[in-house]
Amino acid sequence: MSQSPLLAPFPALRPAPGRAAEVIAPPYDVVDAARARRLVADRPHSFLHISRAEVDLPADTDPYAPAVYERARRNLDALRRTGVLQRDAAPGFYAYRLDADGHSQTGLVAAAAVAGYLAGRIKKHELTRPAKEDDRVRQIAALDAQTGPVLLVHRAHPEIRRLLACTCDTRAPDVDVSAADGVRHRLWVIADAGHIAALTAACADLSALYIADGHHRAAAAARVAAARGHTQGARFLAVAFPDDELRILPYNRLVRDLAGHDCHWLLTQVDERFEVTATTAPVQPGTNTELGLYCGGRWWRLRLRNAFRPAADDAVSSLAVSLLHTHLVEPVLGIVDPRRDPRIDFIGGSQGVAELTAAVDAGRAQLALSLPATSIGELLAVADAGAIMPPKSTWFEPKLADGLVSLLLDAD
Repeated sequence: MSQSPLLAPFPALRPAPGRAAEVIAPPYDVVDAARARRLVADRPHSFLHISRAEVDLPADTDPYAPAVYERARRNLDALRRTGVLQRDAAPGFYAYRLDADGHSQTGLVAAAAVAGYLAGRIKKHELTRPAKEDDRVRQIAALDAQTGPVLLVHRAHPEIRRLLACTCDTRAPDVDVSAADGVRHRLWVIADAGHIAALTAACADLSALYIADGHHRAAAAARVAAARGHTQGARFLAVAFPDDELRILPYNRLVRDLAGHDCHWLLTQVDERFEVTATTAPVQPGTNTELGLYCGGRWWRLRLRNAFRPAADDAVSSLAVSLLHTHLVEPVLGIVDPRRDPRIDFIGGSQGVAELTAAVDAGRAQLALSLPATSIGELLAVADAGAIMPPKSTWFEPKLADGLVSLLLDAD
């Protein structure tokens, strides 16, 4: 018996023609409440009024309070009622191209199968946190919609690439807007029945999809579907990109203090497991067995000694973030649970090692650690093995915009 398709067309809720610039916003989980309030100033149609609805409530409002989800629903209803957001008349696919810093990637916006997620055909590599997952459940249930797309990756497929190029390279986009961070977002509506059928057939060739970013949103969608008793037909909002176009940037670490010790003590401790070399320039490591360390106004390059290197075929243990935790963060710094320990912070993305140097020099941290970026191949290998990556292993840029497309649950 053939398996059901993992991706399907759907009628998206999207900004009316010419309104996207007023609506699109950063993902809810990359802005805190204070920044969200600043971003919505003079922007009454910003999607942050839905994804971070506490911006419309008193500053001391608990972001998980029932009033926040109720306000989000009211705000979504208002944008629909006034015509700022409109739902397409018929199901379709959507081509979504992002351009940033000379990098371009083109993905397929579609409704992904909850049943495929539950069956392990849409694979995960990350644990979810209960509080964050519960938040997304309440948000989806209150809105009766999924408004934050899950970022999926698939192994490059020539026919999907060709079909998307037939759209993107032959006509003007339906949406073309640059966000405040300089990222250009373009969207093409694919409404032609023949084109939809061809994409559906091509997607049927994909044996698996992989969650790159959005584990909490996918898990929450599955929980909402289960609560409503229809996991077989339920779907969640997703954008699927080929593995050779996605870009993962380094996810670096800051350590607030050395528990009363100094940099000399630290270097003495790490010397047992690493070859330590002082450098005159910031260190951006190029291999998993290499780390950069900044402390006391100086950079050092750390190379893991051969005796401590794991087997190359161990998908999780050979990750740079695993080696960092196993050989430095836990045994030297005493940080056992980096998800919850307040001594460690995470700096992802294009800020790079310059932000690490600045943070330590400004006294916001005593130690900075730079890592190489996790590769897409490593992500796929971990997911295929049914394993879990350490926390904060991947940082994807550019980020997908919230508000560009949403999936109403009655479209299932």
